[in-house]
Amino acid sequence: MSLAVPAVRRGADVPFWLPLLAGLPLVLCMAVMALPELGRGRAVDFRVLYALTYLVWIVPMAAAQRGLRRRGVSWWLAIPALLALSYAMSLANNALGELLAIRLGALPRFEWKFLFQQLDSCWLALIAFAAVHAVVDHYAALQAERERVREIAAQARDAELRALRYQLQPHFLFNTLNAISTLVAEQRNPEANRMLARLGDLLRATLDSGEAHEVTLAEELALAGHYLDIEQVRLGERLQLDLRIGPEVLQAAVPPLLLQPLLENAIRHGIAPRITPGRVALAVARDGDMLRLSLRNDGVPVAAGATGDEARPAAIGLRNVRERLARLYGEAQRFEFALADDGGCAIDIALPCRAIVAPVPQPA
Repeated sequence: MSLAVPAVRRGADVPFWLPLLAGLPLVLCMAVMALPELGRGRAVDFRVLYALTYLVWIVPMAAAQRGLRRRGVSWWLAIPALLALSYAMSLANNALGELLAIRLGALPRFEWKFLFQQLDSCWLALIAFAAVHAVVDHYAALQAERERVREIAAQARDAELRALRYQLQPHFLFNTLNAISTLVAEQRNPEANRMLARLGDLLRATLDSGEAHEVTLAEELALAGHYLDIEQVRLGERLQLDLRIGPEVLQAAVPPLLLQPLLENAIRHGIAPRITPGRVALAVARDGDMLRLSLRNDGVPVAAGATGDEARPAAIGLRNVRERLARLYGEAQRFEFALADDGGCAIDIALPCRAIVAPVPQPA
């Protein structure tokens, strides 16, 4: 009968009426115990008296038990205190029983010796109520602790997602600044200025996206458009884009910065090393309850003899996207990456399709 549950002491109080309601079935138990005494004089009158006094006594009993718990009194002190209180109430019941007996003419006068006899029925009922109260408190403590664990897990998940998202920004910024430095070194100042302007647009759009873990596909396409403008400045006609996104999926929820690292991986490891123009194809469509994203790109042939991990480019962005999808959607998502012998890569993503009601920005 643990009465001092830490989680309950932290403030997860149950309503005062709930333990009282849980203790009402004990009256039925008292009535069942009184069945053998039916027809024995005035025995039913005394049983009714004890049942009524039980209903009265459980109110201060519950208040006392609640007060002990709130003060953090340990169980080995609270139990004797409650036993003493319930014993005093049982003595008061016996006193009322004697007064009833005198009034009914069953007892000539008040006898102190009868005060301490046959306490078991009333005392045991009050002890049982204290146990029921403790069970209710303990259940409330478990529920409060489970809720606290859920909140901590949600906060940890949010922190992990933010950390993964922030990981992308310096990674992309470094690559872009490195490209701008290359343009400056090659004295391609107009292209460098245009790329700096596009970089400013992209950083503003990234900061404006807020801390949400999901945005509309239209917002994500607008953000990816800023990045593609930067790469278009750098690569010119060597970068050929094929975007196939239907209007019916523009309000679909996707993680922010989902497309940019995928496009960056496709362009950096596929198109940039090529001498001839290369194509990047992105398709997004709804398939039942799932949203499917498909990305294909041309590349350069894999070196002979390279297999497994040697044939895969080391990409922080791909790993980041995979981890964020796993944390957001668990088993409901799918991420597949394949690298062909001709250097092209294929990325297929499936995630639950649900809409976000928000204004649709125009993709860049």
